[in-house]
Amino acid sequence: MRSMDFYSKAAMERAMKVQEVILRALAKKITWWQAAEIIGISDRHMRRWRERYEEFGFRALFDRRRGKPSPKKVPVAVVERVLGLYREQYFDLNLRHFHEKLIEQHQIRLSYSWVKGVLQGAGLVARGGKRGVHRKRRPRRPLPGMLLHIDGSRHRWFQDQRWYDLLVILDDATSEIYYAQLVEEESTLTVMAALREVIEGKGLFCALYSDRGSHFWLTPKAGEAVDPHRLTQVGRALRQLGIGMIPAYSPQARGRSERNFGTWQGRLPQELRLAGCTSLESANRFLREHYIAEFNCHFQVAAAEPGSAFVVCPKRGLDPVFSLQFERTVNRDNTVSVQNLSLQIEPVRWRGTLAGCSVIAHQHLDGSFSLSYGPHCLGRYDAAGLPVQGKASKKLSRGRGTAPFPCNPIPKTNPTQSARAQL
Repeated sequence: MRSMDFYSKAAMERAMKVQEVILRALAKKITWWQAAEIIGISDRHMRRWRERYEEFGFRALFDRRRGKPSPKKVPVAVVERVLGLYREQYFDLNLRHFHEKLIEQHQIRLSYSWVKGVLQGAGLVARGGKRGVHRKRRPRRPLPGMLLHIDGSRHRWFQDQRWYDLLVILDDATSEIYYAQLVEEESTLTVMAALREVIEGKGLFCALYSDRGSHFWLTPKAGEAVDPHRLTQVGRALRQLGIGMIPAYSPQARGRSERNFGTWQGRLPQELRLAGCTSLESANRFLREHYIAEFNCHFQVAAAEPGSAFVVCPKRGLDPVFSLQFERTVNRDNTVSVQNLSLQIEPVRWRGTLAGCSVIAHQHLDGSFSLSYGPHCLGRYDAAGLPVQGKASKKLSRGRGTAPFPCNPIPKTNPTQSARAQL
């Protein structure tokens, strides 16, 4: 003989199915007469069930001892409003994001599990699969500024056919976002611009963790270890500042950054749609002025220890460091060829001619150029290669001054080994 527990369990399972059908009807995914046909009852009986559900809540569908309604029962009007908001306005938000919007924008303070159950029961959100094998995460660095992550994610951020890269720099200790901008493509120039902005705002940090992209590392053979001695432009700039670099050899190795981008892809396209941002400029302005702070408010955590590992860096010396540097030999007519341009060097008082000398050509982030010979600045040029006339350049061209930026010595240590030794 079957026990009473079996019958109560069967009644509960049937009531759960009935509740899902009613929720679909409340969400306007099916009509009420279709709901009655699915459950196998008449239209009149469905109206009775609906009235009972509205008055006493879910338990009234299988518990006939209907006394007074539960004080925790959510009114049907609120249920319909939640379903309507998700269906009409927030249809592409994930559950956690939608739950935050209910609280912040609409003052509907319901538990996350309740909202999740209602949306899944109504068929508006798919039920999630089983979780994978438990893995232990790497401990965070104890202080901000000890280790920063940089990575880019290519995605349809405007939910149309346009693809852009989202370049993000975050702190390993707190997950605070220091930089987030949409760019046409992740490249040496965009990475340098991002790093320079972070250093100007926060200061010098200890190490940078990145993938093995060609603008970070040179890899002699695909799939093998990087060559820490042959530096890219980004590697040269960071070594010049004394910042170590650590390469990641798999997506799992940079799991904190990968999980962060999963959150960005699940939220930013919807936030851009709600904010009415349809261009790269408006999206970046929205990120800079509003959304980075909101993102940090939700996902930033406290550091394990008080203090900071950032070191203040003078902005004056960053201009030549974060530039593309090319070693060139001066032609006999005192010109330097770089990027299909010919840069003319003006006469200097401390040397008759610079023909045959090795100089450094700097291509700056704004597209302009400059030439340096040791501590001397030989000239500044616009993006077309024309000399930029100014008091500083005139002084330097007569030999009465030095370059307006220091030439930092390059340490002879392996940056990867030194960074791992510090961290």
